[in-house]
Amino acid sequence: MLKKERQSFILRQVNLHNKVLSVDLSQQMDVSEDTIRRDLNEMAEQGKLIKVHGGALSRSFHLSIASDNVYALNSKKHIAMKACRLIKDGMFVLTTGGTTIIELAKALPPELSATFITVSLPAAYEYIHHPNIEVIFLGDRISRSSQISVGGSVVSRIKGIKADLCFLGTNAIDLQHGITDNDWEVVEVKKAMIESSDQVVSLAITEKLNTAQRIKVCDITRISTLVTELDPDDLLLKPYQETGIGIL
Repeated sequence: MLKKERQSFILRQVNLHNKVLSVDLSQQMDVSEDTIRRDLNEMAEQGKLIKVHGGALSRSFHLSIASDNVYALNSKKHIAMKACRLIKDGMFVLTTGGTTIIELAKALPPELSATFITVSLPAAYEYIHHPNIEVIFLGDRISRSSQISVGGSVVSRIKGIKADLCFLGTNAIDLQHGITDNDWEVVEVKKAMIESSDQVVSLAITEKLNTAQRIKVCDITRISTLVTELDPDDLLLKPYQETGIGIL
């Protein structure tokens, strides 16, 4: 694989999953980790990603909250608009982090009256601009890679909540592995939110369908609704619909 091809693949993976590991990229492209490290260093110098120990982070996720330089932004905005239809007045809503969750926060109708409980700093910032929404931010140690609070006290506080809805910013989803992620502490937060919610909604751009990461969040059957930018009748979504998941 040529360097240009490798770096194009790396950029797509880091923007798609926010965080990538050098060892995974090495296995996926069948090249040495030294080659991957050189690619990551070069791409970081070019401002294409953020190099961290053992891998890289997406720059699009770490830009300012108001930035339009977000991967697949139009798809995420479309997902957010559809997801808003699931929220009713008086609901208690748990939300994780990620750029699609931020777009959901921006898309909420101003007349909506509900309580949003979040671990995401950027999402909380957006929620407080809505006049009829009560915002509860669950704070602890902030994960730099995901911009959410993580840790035992956050997980413990989530377990004491009974929410109507949980919106999951989704890293990867497929029928066999369910929802998966690549950050252990983020997974623990997501698991707690799922267990504390009556319904769980996965927000996922098409590129995240039929992909898997290393750490399991939940089985596919725990998802109540899957929201993508596709038409609900799209053939790509049919296998998910056949499991009993609602499709938006």
